[in-house]
This record gives sequence, C-alpha cells and structure tokens, in this order.
Amino acid sequence: MKRAAFIFLTIFFYADLLSVWGSFHKGVIPRSRSDEKPRFEQEQPRNLLSRPSGLEMTGNVTAEADDGKKTETGSSSSPITIVRKDIQEEKFYRIVKVVDGDTVDVDIDGKIERVRLIGINTPETVDPRRPVECFGKEASAEAKKLLSGKRVRLEADKTQSDRDKYGRLLRYVTTEDGVFFNLEMIRLGYAYEYTYDLPYKYQSRFKDAQKEAEAKGAGLWAPGACGTADKNKNCPIKGNINVKGEKIYHLPGCPYYDRTMISEADGEKWFCTEEEAAAAGWRKAENCP
Repeated sequence: MKRAAFIFLTIFFYADLLSVWGSFHKGVIPRSRSDEKPRFEQEQPRNLLSRPSGLEMTGNVTAEADDGKKTETGSSSSPITIVRKDIQEEKFYRIVKVVDGDTVDVDIDGKIERVRLIGINTPETVDPRRPVECFGKEASAEAKKLLSGKRVRLEADKTQSDRDKYGRLLRYVTTEDGVFFNLEMIRLGYAYEYTYDLPYKYQSRFKDAQKEAEAKGAGLWAPGACGTADKNKNCPIKGNINVKGEKIYHLPGCPYYDRTMISEADGEKWFCTEEEAAAAGWRKAENCP
C-alpha cells in the first residue's frame, strides 16, 4: 500500500514538473490559482451613462422626460450637463415697425424683413380721413401695444409657402415673454381667423379662438362696434370708397360687410337697393354672392 502511494506521488510530482518546464519553454509564466479572480470581477461593468452622438456630459446627469419632469441619474459631486448640439438655440429678433395688425417689419441678422402673420387677417388700415374697414385702427393700435420694442421668435409652417406673392415672410410670431401674437389678436377680437389656401398648423386653435371672441362680444365682435346706425336698418347696403378711389357696395352677408365702415363725410353712402347703388356709380363687391 505504501509502495503504491509512493509511486502515485512520484508520478504526480514529475508530471507537474514537466508542465512547469513546458510553460517556461514557451515563455509563459504560470499564475497560481490564488491569483485568479472570478470572471465577473474581471469583466468591466457596462457604462450606463453612454455618450450619445451630439451630446456633451459632465458630472451628475439630469434627464428630462417628455412630460417635463427631471430625473437625476448620477451621484458624483459635480453635476452632469447634457447639451443637445443638434438643436439650435431659440433665436429672437427685434421688431422694427408694426405696419398694421397682421404685418410687421423685423430685423433678422441685420436685414429688415417684412413679415405677414399666418392664419389671421385684421381690418385694413387706410388714410384716417377715409376709413374703409371697421376696427382697422384699433387693431393696429393693439398690435403696437403688444409688439413695439419687443423681440420675437419667428416660426415658419411647412404647410405654407415661405413667402407670399408680395415677397413677405409668412410666420407665426411669439414674444420673449411667451405671447403667441397671432392667436392673441384673434382671442381679443382684433383679428379674424384667415385661411389663405391650405389648412395651416394652428388652424383649429385659431378658429376656436374666433368662436370664443364672437361669443364674448370681444373687440370688433361687440354689438354696434362698427357703428351701424338705426336709421340705416331699411337701407343697409354700404357704399364704400376704397383706397384706389373705386366705389364698391357691400350687401349684408358679404365677406367684408361687417368690416366696412361708412364715412358719409368722405362721400360714402348707404343705399336701400342695389339699383340705387348702381345708379349712383357704385359696383357690387366681387366677393359678394
């Protein structure tokens, strides 16, 4: 029994010795088993805060979800700031001039651009000696109150052209303090919702705002705002003279009837019948049915 054990230990010793010699011969230094580490200790942990393309990170991460809630995802002493390089910073431009209720001049990087507001139309402002559309001057005054001296953000609409046929930029306008000017003018009753051709981004909101303004009697929707006198109930046809000197009459129900104010001092007239208006030299408005 002792002899068998001795033979076994001798074989094991020489086998181990041959293994060590082979390792040295190949230039590999064997490592003792006590030096080995478990596999999970050798693997690098996955980097949970990987750096997406277009982001810079330093310190604790504060992530912002779609609902606006912020969640801190780091724990180091210095905060991590994530900067979206692929999103341009919001730019604001100075209002140079308020032309009327729906048109402004804006300084865009040193170039003065005329901007026509998308989705609204205000009564036209004409020579004060010969007003044409009711509430035009009031609309212009309100626009000046809201925009004069302000800086605004300009928003284009992919559903609309970049410019109109007059070369004016077509934009939505929002002030630095967050007033959505296009919508505000409709809400306050100084502008009509206006769809030029194709539906636009905020069309439903603007239409709803006009309905609310009408229901409240705001601005130009107020009873008697456009000064129709009782004596004209039997002669409701409005004989207007436009800025080109053309004599045009508007019937109740025509698109511009409610906007048109008659100044008899400037030669404009009320007519009882279309025949009377035609005989006096007025023609029917082209958009009247």
